[in-house]
Amino acid sequence: MKSLLLLICILMLGIPLRAQTNENSFDLPGVFRMDTLGSEYQGWNNCAPATLTNALVHFGYADDQYRAAEWLKPNYEDKNVSPWQMAEYVNTQIPEIPVYAIVRSGGTLEQIQTLMANGFPVVIEFGYEPSGYDWMGHYLLLKGWDESLGEFSTMDSFKGPNTRYSYDDIAHYWQHFNYTYIVLYPVNREEELMALLGDDADVWQNHIKALEMARAEAIADQEDAHAWFNMGSSFVSLGMYDAAAQAYDKAISLGLPWRMFWYQFGPFEAYYHTERYDDMIRIARQNQNDGGGQYVEETYYYLGKAREGRGETQKALQNYIAALTFNPNFSPAREARDRLRAAQSG
Repeated sequence: MKSLLLLICILMLGIPLRAQTNENSFDLPGVFRMDTLGSEYQGWNNCAPATLTNALVHFGYADDQYRAAEWLKPNYEDKNVSPWQMAEYVNTQIPEIPVYAIVRSGGTLEQIQTLMANGFPVVIEFGYEPSGYDWMGHYLLLKGWDESLGEFSTMDSFKGPNTRYSYDDIAHYWQHFNYTYIVLYPVNREEELMALLGDDADVWQNHIKALEMARAEAIADQEDAHAWFNMGSSFVSLGMYDAAAQAYDKAISLGLPWRMFWYQFGPFEAYYHTERYDDMIRIARQNQNDGGGQYVEETYYYLGKAREGRGETQKALQNYIAALTFNPNFSPAREARDRLRAAQSG
């Protein structure tokens, strides 16, 4: 009964959102295309490095996807690169180009069109179901659109240049990742980008907006597992872990793609902060046994956090070290390992 009451409260919750303002709004062209992007197909498991590289070409980046892959996913089999890692690569690993990246959620089609029309490359994270494959996560670099056809043209690193998706398909599959997008920009245009983003320039306000979007979708269809999952993710970003855990519980009960926890880790955070360590271990074990999630460093990192929460510090340390064998650049595991080692030596 307590869980049911909390879910009802979550649906009815209204966090006030400041009115969106955008002084630079303008009419979007009916047809638009960015012809300054790369067209490199991805190598094995290399969606993120290839897509990011193709976006960076816009700014004169001359390396292929394997430079990014070496830092983002040193393990050839690594199944996931998160948006924050892609932004970190841009912001810290290519000093020869004065370009930066930010990550936001709760995006809209009109918003990303506005960014593109103003010369800012946009990468979205979305669900992917190519013929012959089960659902998986994917990154898509948007190139342009044709309003009369209701289609986006994209650089899909799996299918190739000029792959077209309907507006409806983009919106449907983008929802699976909380409408997350990455924007690349030159340092001398940061102020302009923030003006275009309006209130979404502020990270906290952006999380609130994404929460409101997901809540509205769950009210419209209370069987929409992705809406509940997205509410959980936004609650985590806002530090509201009890509500997040309940939203994730609801999403899981409705049914999610079996690869979901290869890519999105909000449930681990929600369960950690509500001391549900057994649930964290259950999901981590699911990843380890499902034929691919064992190649995701977050699986071992969050297993370590659960072990640490239960007071099993030696096992936790081993898990953090295992995460770093997959990706030595994964800073959360490195920081956790170093913290435990320092505590043990002290």
